Amino acid sequence: MGLVRCLGMFVDNTWLDLALRGILLSAAALCWIVVLIRVNGLRSLSKMTNFDFVMTVALGSLVAGAGQASDWQAFVQAMIAMLGLFVVQYTAARMRKASDAAESAMQNDPVFLMRDGEFFEEALRSTRVAKSDLIAKLREANVLDLTKVRAVVLETTGDVSVLHGERLDETLIENVKRL
Repeated sequence: MGLVRCLGMFVDNTWLDLALRGILLSAAALCWIVVLIRVNGLRSLSKMTNFDFVMTVALGSLVAGAGQASDWQAFVQAMIAMLGLFVVQYTAARMRKASDAAESAMQNDPVFLMRDGEFFEEALRSTRVAKSDLIAKLREANVLDLTKVRAVVLETTGDVSVLHGERLDETLIENVKRL
């Protein structure tokens, strides 16, 4: 009877039960994610695309839900939802790799915010990036002279890439859009 009670969700509704449930269920959910990443590959949490970013946020939410589960059904549902996210991400990545149409439907284009020392005001306005935020990114990238900035790109993930130096290989910016 004691084992059945423990499996009912652990001990009872005491602080000990709450602590055990939070620790053990969260640990189990994290182990499950590690297994899924090992099966799906390192790209799983890469944040290479906006889709990957959403996946990472959703996984965090599901881990929290699993750790707060008050019954086994809720816990298992969170674990299955994590598996579902990995399956959807895998499928989407395969589709993007196989089809340019799928790629363009699922992925935003990177956008120039600056090129050859010139700020692109229209791009800043349409992407809702403040010039002061862009200047902060330039400082973070150790830019000392705006004329040495070859390009600043708002990437599909929301990251800002600052390319500076004497010259720029055009291959690095071939898919970047100018607004």
